[in-house]
Amino acid sequence: MTSPEHKIVEKKLRERVQKTCASYGLIAPGDRVLVALSGGKDSYTLLTLLRDLQRRAPFEFSLVAVHLDQRQPGYDGAALVAYLRALDVEFEVLSEDTYSVVVEHVEEGGTYCSLCSRLRRGILYTAAARLGCNKLALGHHRDDALETFLMNLFYAGKMQAMPARYTTDDGRFEVIRPLIECAEADIARFAAMEGYPIIPCNLCGSQPGLARDQMSALLAQLEAAQPNVRQVMLNALRNVRPTHLLDQDVARAWRERAADIRPDAEHTARAAHAQALPVESRALRRLPVVE
Repeated sequence: MTSPEHKIVEKKLRERVQKTCASYGLIAPGDRVLVALSGGKDSYTLLTLLRDLQRRAPFEFSLVAVHLDQRQPGYDGAALVAYLRALDVEFEVLSEDTYSVVVEHVEEGGTYCSLCSRLRRGILYTAAARLGCNKLALGHHRDDALETFLMNLFYAGKMQAMPARYTTDDGRFEVIRPLIECAEADIARFAAMEGYPIIPCNLCGSQPGLARDQMSALLAQLEAAQPNVRQVMLNALRNVRPTHLLDQDVARAWRERAADIRPDAEHTARAAHAQALPVESRALRRLPVVE
């Protein structure tokens, strides 16, 4: 029997995903969506909430869950396969030894995440094309977006986070992130109550001192002093002020924007300004201008 807390968390996540999908136009009639199922708490939750959305949506779209066995040492996907077989959902389990490629090519002291992600994403794109999918759904959540923003800010010198949707470089697919406004803590609570068969990652999870872990610790420290700081930061990513940044391309694009995009407020003159008279001063003699 589902507990009251379980129902509350599920409702909170479901409503957030519905709002995100509607706000950013993530799901449209006739879409065929590949749901990337890594075996972690986020991707399981993503699949659950998209299946719920599929039942409630006023239009039809299809889902296919795809899991990639990267042949990591100790990998056991039997429980994940059993879970998928018990669901009324289309799915595929792929197998490719990306683990050895990553371990072989990443130099000592380097991080596995970037190469591993690129290899995995390429395989999923190939699967999406074969399965006739036009969209690829990933399980990134609010905390992922904030950590990425901080990493780019501190280490890459650019202001960039994670968009709710983007088109791949070749124009073939749209990548969507329905959980992008969901808190990781809520997802963790929901996943624990759902009892998903979690498959641990032996690549990224095996590396200590990652920059992302440091950003996560920083966010936790900030939130200890200022509750709800994560939500405030998410709001900031939705509330950009291009006129107060230093990127000239952004400033020019903002000046040339369509009239219906955040119209400038009308300027109104103030009746009077406060006046402060000097209490001490020195006037310097100006030299005459030589003609």
